[in-house]
Amino acid sequence: MESQQQISNGNPETNAGSRLIPVSQSLQPIQLELVHLFDKVRAVKALVFDVDGVLTNNNLLVNEAGELLRTMHVRDGQAIKWALRAGFHIGVITGGRSEGVKKRLAGLGVEEYYSGVEHKWEAFQAFLQRTNTLVSEVCYVGDDLPDLPVLRKVVLACCPADAVPDVLAICDYVSPQPGGQACVRDIIEKVMKLQDKWPEY
Repeated sequence: MESQQQISNGNPETNAGSRLIPVSQSLQPIQLELVHLFDKVRAVKALVFDVDGVLTNNNLLVNEAGELLRTMHVRDGQAIKWALRAGFHIGVITGGRSEGVKKRLAGLGVEEYYSGVEHKWEAFQAFLQRTNTLVSEVCYVGDDLPDLPVLRKVVLACCPADAVPDVLAICDYVSPQPGGQACVRDIIEKVMKLQDKWPEY
């Protein structure tokens, strides 16, 4: 798995030629941090996403009727459907109010959709209660300052490559993809592959 350091999807042991060295004997401090990240990913049972800047690219198209239009990546949607089928709880918390976004997410099977949210920690607590999930089991993906209260608390904090500096500084994993360009797919794929839940065709 990739983070702000490079991580693969294999076991967090190091190779010395063909000889495996026990983790406790071989890992330097930075490698121990990566092992800790693997533990965080394996703990995830739910994923919660922001909309603007995560599921979208932060751009708004305003038509002549004053309607705000957004674009979403098809691969993000497919990954959300796979995660739901694998038993993960999926939530979306956004400050915006868009019927189009609501219909799109409902079509993917997302039931936990919170819109018009000013304080995301409160909506996040409602998500935990409704899904019977612990904060220590949640991956949250956000890109801007309103996401910080949740990002600071969850077991796995993630963001797209173009998140604001304050968010980039605290996240466990920064996707190489920007918001709206399959960063959600990237994060879901990493989590599901490490848990051996990624679909095979």
